[in-house]
Amino acid sequence: MADVSSLAVFVDFENLALGFQNRHGRFDISRVLQRLVEKGKIIVKKGYADWSRYADYKRQLHESGLELIEIPRRAMTGKNSADIRLCVDAMDMCYSKEHIDTFVIVSGDSDFSPLVAKLKENGKRVIGLAMRKSTSELLVNSCDEFIFYEELEVQEVGDFQGVQVPAEKLEIFRLLLDTLVALRRESTGSLYSSMIKDTLKRKMPSFLESAYGYRTFSELLEDAQTSGLLKLSIDARSGTYVVTEFHANGRKRTRRGGRGRRGGRGRTHAEIMDGATGTSSAHDDGAEDREADPVFASHAEPVAVVSKVQAAEAADAAALAAANAAAGIPATEAALAQKPPRRRRSASGPRGRTPRPRASA
Repeated sequence: MADVSSLAVFVDFENLALGFQNRHGRFDISRVLQRLVEKGKIIVKKGYADWSRYADYKRQLHESGLELIEIPRRAMTGKNSADIRLCVDAMDMCYSKEHIDTFVIVSGDSDFSPLVAKLKENGKRVIGLAMRKSTSELLVNSCDEFIFYEELEVQEVGDFQGVQVPAEKLEIFRLLLDTLVALRRESTGSLYSSMIKDTLKRKMPSFLESAYGYRTFSELLEDAQTSGLLKLSIDARSGTYVVTEFHANGRKRTRRGGRGRRGGRGRTHAEIMDGATGTSSAHDDGAEDREADPVFASHAEPVAVVSKVQAAEAADAAALAAANAAAGIPATEAALAQKPPRRRRSASGPRGRTPRPRASA
């Protein structure tokens, strides 16, 4: 079995905020970390920004264990200090922490391409993660692997379709199947029971099989096989269980606190793709948000006001035309009477200057 990788995560939060400017939802760091723990053990988590500008996110990031590095504003330093500090810390860790073999750069800024190249020169694996809209193609091609945040909103999950599962076992079986899906997504080869348990504990550190009524993890796998959720075989060399087949459905949308300031949810990756192909599902959601959102409603008010003014002017013109017709005034004379008089040029000349008198011959 392959060794578990050790990860260091560096978050350029200002770049993420740039990518979330036109989205309804908020950035959810838990989605990022849940995906990364499937790849290995996270050793270091650091975030870089002027946190006075992103105070709403500080509590969520603190609870997720990120070390928040305060960076002065660019107006004070004259440079992008967040990028510089991130590069310095990453290179320092590359040389001083040899056990860390994978670096995760959560940013789409192409300025990090030289950092990625230098880390790879030192034998490190580099994973990038950012919003699709704010990501440079140069950085994507430089990394060993790149994950778009939109893909984290749509994930494949375990499936209970056609299987009767007792209510008290739904939680543990759901966690087990989601872990199997994660391991298959990472293409780890044979799914040994020890590998499954290690990944499950990284996703849920408080996991203990005895809390769900099982003496051993193998007993949990046997119960899942009896329920029809998976199939097991015994490895001839190690004598441990190997999962050969399990229930999993297609990709499902995940919603974890994706509500933004406007009260609507952010569009998932599937909805974005629907909008690109002309499907109306994503556009309908946006229309509902715009109708309910006072910000969007305020933009529609001037249009209504203009239409009312135009209607009033049309009514006045119609009334005046009717009065002129009753008085026997032709339409042409009425139109000439309504024209404003032409402004005559001042005798003092252009721009109010008095013309000079001509010199006598």
